[in-house]
This record gives sequence, C-alpha cells and structure tokens, in this order.
Amino acid sequence: MLEGLQNAAKIADLRRRLFFTFGLLAVYRAGVAIPTPGIDGKALAAFFQQASNTVFGLVNLFSGGALERFSIFALGIMPYISASIILQLLTVVVPALERLSKEGELGRRKITQYTRYGTVGLSLLQGFFISVGLEQIQAPSGSSVVFHPGWGFRLLTMITLSSGTAFIMWLGEQITERGVGNGISLIIFAGIVSSIPSAVTTTTEFVREGELSILVLLLILVAMVGIVAAVIFMERGYRRIPVQYAKRVVGRKVYGGQSSHLPLKINTSGVIPPIFASSVLIFPATIASFADHPWAQAVAGSLAPGSVVYTFTYVLLIIFFCYFYTAVVFDPADVADNMKKYGGFIPGIRPGQRTAEYIDRVLSRVTLSGAIYIALICVLPTLLIGSFNVPFYFGGTALLIVVGVALDTIAQIETQILMRNYEGFMKGGRLRGRRG
Repeated sequence: MLEGLQNAAKIADLRRRLFFTFGLLAVYRAGVAIPTPGIDGKALAAFFQQASNTVFGLVNLFSGGALERFSIFALGIMPYISASIILQLLTVVVPALERLSKEGELGRRKITQYTRYGTVGLSLLQGFFISVGLEQIQAPSGSSVVFHPGWGFRLLTMITLSSGTAFIMWLGEQITERGVGNGISLIIFAGIVSSIPSAVTTTTEFVREGELSILVLLLILVAMVGIVAAVIFMERGYRRIPVQYAKRVVGRKVYGGQSSHLPLKINTSGVIPPIFASSVLIFPATIASFADHPWAQAVAGSLAPGSVVYTFTYVLLIIFFCYFYTAVVFDPADVADNMKKYGGFIPGIRPGQRTAEYIDRVLSRVTLSGAIYIALICVLPTLLIGSFNVPFYFGGTALLIVVGVALDTIAQIETQILMRNYEGFMKGGRLRGRRG
C-alpha cells in the first residue's frame, strides 16, 4: 500500500484530485463548527447526552456531530439520501420515471435534478419540525434552549439548515466530478470518522479509571480487526452463476461461444436496510417519549436500543428491507430477457421464464445470507456496550458505511494508477469496490 501511495503521488492529475477532495472535506468539517443563530449550545449539548435513542441521535450520527452543535450543517446529507431513496423507489412504481431512468445520461440528469428539488423540500420540512422540537426542549436550568422562540426563529432555522444541506450536496457533487470517489459517501465517511478521536480519549479515561481492563481492551481491539476483515470479505462476496453464450454467424464472422458468469452480490442492498429499520423503530420511541401517558412511556421503554423487543424487531426489519430493496433494484425477469436476447443461457436451465425463476431462487438464498450478516453487524454495538462496557460505538450502519466507502475509494484510486501503467494500489491483486 505504501508503494501504491508513492505511485499515486507521482501522477499529477491524481495528486490534484486527491488534494481537491481533502480540501472540500476540510471545508465541510469547518462548516460543522459554525453554529446556527438563536441556540444555547451548552443546553443543547446536555440534551444530546440523553438523546442517543431518538431520531435526533440518528441524524447526529450521519451529520458528524453537526446536529449536536446545531451548526449550519446540522441536517447533514440525510435529506439528500432520503430524496434519493424515494426517487429510486418511485422509479419502480411510476412508469414515467421508469422510462426516464432508461434514457441514458439525459434521463439520469433529470432524475438527479428531481432529487435536488426533493432534497431542498425535505430540508425545509425537517428544519421546521426540528425548530419546533427545539422550542420544546428545556435546559437543565429550566429555560428553553432557544433564546427567542417563535416564527422568526423557525424561518431562520429552515433557511439556514436547507442552505447548509444544499451546500453539502454541492460539495459532494464537486468531489464526485473533480475529485476521487463518491462525494456524498465521502462526506458521510468524514462525519463518522470524525468521532474516532473522542472515542480514543474516552477509552483512555476508562482504562485510567479502572472501568476497562487492559486485557479486555486488547481482546476488543483484536475482535475489531477481525470484524472489519469479515465485513470486507462479505462486502466483496459474490455468488457467480455460470452463463454460456451460443455461437452466432453473421455473414462470414462468428460471434459468441464464450463462457461468462452473472455475479450476485451477497449484500445487494448495502446500508439501506439498517437505515430504514432504525428510522421505523426510532420514530415511535421518539414520539412516545414526548407524551406523559403511562402506555406511551412503556412503548418508549420497550423500543429503547438494547432491549429485547427492540433488538428482535430490528433484526426482523433488516431482513425484510434487505429482501424489499433487493427486489426493487434487481429484476430477475429483466436479466433473463437480456440474456436470452444476446444468446446467453445458464447450463442446464431453459432460457426465459425458467432462467428467471432460477436466478430468483438463487438470489433469495444469497439475500438471506446477506441479511443475516447485516443484522449481526448492526446488533454488534449493543452486545459490545452491554457485555463488555465498551465506551464507544463500534459496528452497525457506521461500520458498513466506513468499510464500503473505503473499498470504493481505494478501488477508484487503483483504477487511476493502473491507467497510467503503474502497479496496483494493493500488491495482493486487484481490489474491487462494492459495485464489482
């Protein structure tokens, strides 16, 4: 890898792209420290120490702590992610969007434009509800965390947060176009990784105070390395279905007759299932926590992260969304039709409907393995914190995002290096990203 970094530094274009990417990520992290006007920062920080189990805690994770400080980037990139997911789901349901998605580059640009409009709309909506919710929060002293509640604060917050999200979206697009890697993913990656220094500091304090022994810490570090290796292995895992192409004679030339394979990714849905599952579970708990009725408090307690009901429901929802999202993004009938159109067939399987049924059956089994793997990774933080008193959050959606983005970025850097006739970034062989 060190030799790969040296080769990357020798390429002027790649070096410029890397500096451009790091520069825009630095701009993003600087913006996280700029507070939104009208908020008592100390009172809000005290609230977030108890709000990790609410929807605010989830948004704060993906915003890299910006919501906790209530900075101009408080919403982070979550509205863009939500708008992208909604557009992707609507593409399957709405025929006009489905036709648009098949029109090549022009159609993708149009869908991207719709996604931007949806991002701004969601940002304004979320900014309004967050501003109203902040007006209801009481500081430990009994005063509101908002200095001057009212419509002036709400409108200012909506404009500030939506502008911050639009700027982050622009930064991500600029990184994708002129830098290295996927800009939106790298911004989420930077937000998650930014919590590592505080986790190291907290762990050091736990060891000094005797709350965490050195032996247990070493065992945890070894387990973390093993888990990261397992995640990398699973993220690069495929089930290959052999495909044979029949020979075709066109004039005096013979085409086809080659053997290939259809790769079915173990984790086709990526990090979408845990995000959806967390959102579905956190919203009822957050709403119930604002009510004083006994049954509402009982619901909030049963759906608190770490409880048996929460963990069991969380796992079931992850498995459900894995199958649901895989069915949305991968159509076995469409794949079978394309194979038949170009003379491809699976040995021993009749082309057409039989091929679609076979692919669907194999995909269902592969998706089950991927769903169980994602569920185990997402339940891991609860086990570590509850059983070993680990003072930091390791695993879950954050780990999947960090490993996946790192693999994609390294794969793109390696591609840039190989295009200039250098050795690959990793000596052990070509590194493939999540898209293969």
